[in-house]
Amino acid sequence: MKSSKNIVATAFKDLSDYFNSTDFSKAILLGIALTVPIIFGVKMDMLPIGITITVGAMLASPSDISGSIRHKITGILFATLLAMIVSLIGGYLHLSLWLLFPIVGILMFSIAYLAIYGFRASLISFSGLLALVLSFSNVSTGMEPYERMLLIGIGGLWYAALSLLRHFIFPKAPTEYYLSKTLKLTAEYLKIRGELVAETTDRSELLKKLLATQTDLTTTHETLRDILISTRTGSGKSEYEGKRMLIFVQLVDMLELAMANPVDYSKTDELFKKKPQQLADFQGLLFAMSSRLNVIADNISTPKRIRNNTKIEGFQKNIKNDISEYALSKKAFDENLLMLKNLFKYQKEQIKKIEKIEWLLKNPAQREISLLKKEDSRKFLTKENYDFEVLVENFNLRSPIFKHSLRLGVMTMIGYGVGMLFSVQNPYWILLTLIVIMRPTFGLTKTRSKERTIGTLIGGALAVGIVLLTQNTTVYGILAIVSLVIAFSMVQRNYKAAATFITLSVVFIYALLRPDIFNVIQYRVTDTLIGAGLATLGNLLLWPAWEIQGMQKTLLETIKANRVYLEEIISFYNKKGNVPTQYKVARKKAFLEMSDLSSAFQRMTQEPKSKQQNLDKFYEIAMLNHTFLSSLASLSTYILNNPTTPASENFNKVSSKIVQNLLDAETILKEEISLEVEKSDPDSEDIFESTYGKKITFSDDEKPKEDFHLKIEEAHLVREQLKWLLAMSKKMPKLLREMEF
Repeated sequence: MKSSKNIVATAFKDLSDYFNSTDFSKAILLGIALTVPIIFGVKMDMLPIGITITVGAMLASPSDISGSIRHKITGILFATLLAMIVSLIGGYLHLSLWLLFPIVGILMFSIAYLAIYGFRASLISFSGLLALVLSFSNVSTGMEPYERMLLIGIGGLWYAALSLLRHFIFPKAPTEYYLSKTLKLTAEYLKIRGELVAETTDRSELLKKLLATQTDLTTTHETLRDILISTRTGSGKSEYEGKRMLIFVQLVDMLELAMANPVDYSKTDELFKKKPQQLADFQGLLFAMSSRLNVIADNISTPKRIRNNTKIEGFQKNIKNDISEYALSKKAFDENLLMLKNLFKYQKEQIKKIEKIEWLLKNPAQREISLLKKEDSRKFLTKENYDFEVLVENFNLRSPIFKHSLRLGVMTMIGYGVGMLFSVQNPYWILLTLIVIMRPTFGLTKTRSKERTIGTLIGGALAVGIVLLTQNTTVYGILAIVSLVIAFSMVQRNYKAAATFITLSVVFIYALLRPDIFNVIQYRVTDTLIGAGLATLGNLLLWPAWEIQGMQKTLLETIKANRVYLEEIISFYNKKGNVPTQYKVARKKAFLEMSDLSSAFQRMTQEPKSKQQNLDKFYEIAMLNHTFLSSLASLSTYILNNPTTPASENFNKVSSKIVQNLLDAETILKEEISLEVEKSDPDSEDIFESTYGKKITFSDDEKPKEDFHLKIEEAHLVREQLKWLLAMSKKMPKLLREMEF
């Protein structure tokens, strides 16, 4: 009974999240943008004009993704302009097949190649590809190409106006949604951390889940960062955005704290095996913090509903008592005691962050908070390079986007040829399937092909069932609109479901225009199967872009980002003072590059077995970098949140060696030296013990001082993290020499 209640509660929560998402609100907006012109066309007896305006709105919509309103509108306008130009060209492609095929291939390649400028540019590029494909349809027949172009432009402007209107009516909605999403992902991360504490056998699955959550979290951070920083221009919103920015800063710090792993799991396993109650308390505290973040996320817009909760406070008291009891049972210095204290110190910092978030949400007066400077905050934005040189530099077979564009150009020629050869009713449906499914990597294309095929078959079967039940055109019209809205809202969440509803929508739209609906379903399924098959074959046979080909660069960027982050930590530990902006920028970069490495590894697992060379070694190097970053986060968090002693000569000597090891790893990846060069310094094996010794020692003069316990905590944590970082940094070059790229 309890489990069934939990299932219902989870389902209701998921449904609530779906309806509150920006995907759903955008789908509603698109539904309005597409239906109003058609209704207008029907009422005014100008249906072809209404349909063409609808097509323009649809072509403008893909670039309407989350981010600042300025970036959104700019993307929509560029997509509209590209769609107008391509539609005009497409209107004059009434050529012989011998001329048509190469021209279509060149146009497809050129438009797809614009994706070299980043994610938003790839969506603008998709609008152009879609416009070219639709120029082969019988939409807007009887119009001059320039008339069609102008109406498509009107449709794009109509959609841009609706998008602006939505922004002015609900200006806070994207911020609230992504802030809530970040809180929930952070909660999930803490929950997995809690599960890892208790997992004493095999942690590999939980670590994979942790990496996947971390990737989602850093991606959401980027979106929220863009929304918060880029929109801080209006004076009326500065206070609201400023507070949300400070909450975001707390959440970024929480990720670093959550990543921080100040202890070795093998040591905690050994201790908690003897002290199961301490394990339950530490784990309970992590779960309580996770639960609290979920409560805050659910009430982000109504913070007054957040009630006081004593669970966190209760676990804190239990852990304090556990540590006190353990301390009394030990007469001499004990490393486990220090480990417990440091572990608890990290959890207390996490609690402070949660309390700060709650305080900020309860609308403190403007004078009580200090807003970040705009010039400093803008340094955290990831800027795309839109120079012409980018097109030139990537115009070769080493570029995945170049290969993808070339592949798409060739496959669209083949796809259109197949459609013409077998007299397919709507050959452009094959092209439509190709441009939607084909992705730069084989794994993503294969997944999309599978999901698209299954979704189309399910949609076709449902459509047949509904047609057999009713032939009411009003029902078809309602179902077409509802299916379209659901389809667009599910594209990013569940592509299989999106494909199902897209099929339903297309079938019911055609059912309103043509009587032979069963033929429409049959051709829709056939064309999708042909398109999906060609897309998969194209990625497999034509200039395939296997993940192994880009892994060398991905690893290089990850290791480099970790090194720069480490150098910033070393610099701050030596200088103290205020935390510089470049420190936080380096941390952000390290998190993002680690997420990219994790995503690359996941894509590699989706490729054919024959292309998964050294998969176990790639997993090992990915986990090694993740553990290295966790250790950096531990060191960073301690240094930032505690008064520390001056950096010792030993610290600088060992940390310099760690930096050098990372530089060696980078050199191997850059292939600047022969892989045969494996010689290292003769003293490198025992550099740690030769500097720090085998155990922590203090002079008799230091022990009686009041800050002795703080010093020994610092010495223990810094010593342990350096030892761990040194071991991992030495392992990286050795492991890289064994790998083949």
